Amino acid sequence: MKSLPRRVTDWALRLLYEDRAQDLIEYALMASAVAVAAGAMIPPVTSNVSLIFSKVTSVIGRTSG
Repeated sequence: MKSLPRRVTDWALRLLYEDRAQDLIEYALMASAVAVAAGAMIPPVTSNVSLIFSKVTSVIGRTSG
């Protein structure tokens, strides 16, 4: 069994060099940036964007557990 510092180091290196889901994360960040910009420019859209982000957060919260 590896020591805790070695396991943390291995985990950090794996996280640093892992690129399987990188594109998906980049697209999600871009979509959220566009949504925030749209919400800032069009005030009536702000409440809808907020509702969508709340729904996404609740779905992510349910799936990460």
